[in-house]
Amino acid sequence: MRTIKAFLLVVALTFNSVLFASTTSEDLKADTAVITNEVAKLLRNPRFLVEKEIVAYVTLTLNKNNEMVVLSVDSESTQIESFIKSRLNYNELPSAVNAVDKIFVVPVRVTPEE
Repeated sequence: MRTIKAFLLVVALTFNSVLFASTTSEDLKADTAVITNEVAKLLRNPRFLVEKEIVAYVTLTLNKNNEMVVLSVDSESTQIESFIKSRLNYNELPSAVNAVDKIFVVPVRVTPEE
């Protein structure tokens, strides 16, 4: 009797983790696409001169109000860092995203105008 209970517990835990893993990756990809598109919109048209291409990695999360909160900006330029923070911090996403308490890293490339 004890082995049957242990076996059923193992089967239940395995089934639960497989279901959780399969639904999360698709949802996470959709959430990442929404966040990436919104970041691209918000960072258009910087109000400063860009002389060369600058790459930054923005680490952000979402709060309970569906607003982006910038945790860090990994860039060599402090001007880019403050620009990204001012444009992204506490901007609400246009569609509901079920990603509260998840951390996203979004690569950002700022290029000079041609």
